[in-house]
Amino acid sequence: MRKILLLTIFFISLVSIKAQTLEELKSEQSIKKNSISALQSKVDDLQDLIDALPGWKIKAFGTIGGSLSGFDNWYSQGTPNNSSGSIGFTVNANADLLQDKFFWKNALTLNLKWVKLDDKDDPTDKDSFESTTDVFNISSLYGYKLNEKWAVSALAEYRTTLLDNFNDPGFLDLGVGVTWTQIADLVVVIHPLNYNFVFSNKDAIFESSLGAKIVAYYTKKIGAVNFKTNLSMFQSYKSSNLSNWTWTNSFSYTFWKNIGVGFDFGLRNNKQEALNYAINTLGDATATFDNVDNHLQTYWIFGLSYSF
Repeated sequence: MRKILLLTIFFISLVSIKAQTLEELKSEQSIKKNSISALQSKVDDLQDLIDALPGWKIKAFGTIGGSLSGFDNWYSQGTPNNSSGSIGFTVNANADLLQDKFFWKNALTLNLKWVKLDDKDDPTDKDSFESTTDVFNISSLYGYKLNEKWAVSALAEYRTTLLDNFNDPGFLDLGVGVTWTQIADLVVVIHPLNYNFVFSNKDAIFESSLGAKIVAYYTKKIGAVNFKTNLSMFQSYKSSNLSNWTWTNSFSYTFWKNIGVGFDFGLRNNKQEALNYAINTLGDATATFDNVDNHLQTYWIFGLSYSF
């Protein structure tokens, strides 16, 4: 009986010591995490100071997503014998020159994707990859600083597709106005004098016009997270049918070296593109600016990311 009592006391002591040790370790771990968080905050503050120094600042990150699959005699699905796949990637790059009296900011957004579905039982279907996402946007902004908040600026922005119908349509904005730069990493462009050149073989649909241009973009790196959002709006003075806007967003989280996961999505509204699609793709000869279905355009991509 005495031995049993001693053994019981021994095991209770071991459990108590283990529990105490576990709590001590968790407490020490919490302190270390708080220290790491405080150090990371200081590192981010130093990075902001470095980014504010004169000279060239170059940043780039992107997302890659893809899959391949093959099926043979998989009768439970509508196409039992097929091979399919998809691959897509995005690139977000900035090259900025910062000086005491002026700045020159350049940005590139590229988003391409291809998919295929080869039905092995249908010899007439396509067995190659076809493009489904095709986004190309490049801009260059020059500003002469009036003070720390405002600058007189000039902007050139061009967007089109690369894989299908290059420069048909293509949109080129050239304008002047002012740029607000009060907040670090945030740029707001307000150009009341802007000409929107539209290049296309369908002159009856696409038309260039004078209007106002507003651009706002924010690029930030916080620890392992990269983030970029860009809003570009054109308001035509001639007709609202010629106005358009595009909003793109990119996120990436790095979990090992420069590799991580990324997510991109974009929204667009362009009535000229909607009318062109209705007439030349759907074959609707009765479509006009007054009756066309101008649905919101969207895209998204999720996959592995790589930060440069």
